[in-house]
Amino acid sequence: MTGLNTVLILVGLFLAGGVYSFRKQGMPTGVVVLLGIGSVMCLVAGIMRIQGIWD
Repeated sequence: MTGLNTVLILVGLFLAGGVYSFRKQGMPTGVVVLLGIGSVMCLVAGIMRIQGIWD
């Protein structure tokens, strides 16, 4: 399932870019925090799947 790993990591990086952009635009802190949490969750899930910890 390497395709899912790649998608999770790419979505996480996309969301991380959104966090940077939203913070720079002065969006509400709640939106930035939620986007950051989603980014971290996607990145961690993709990395855990690559490591074989979570199948």
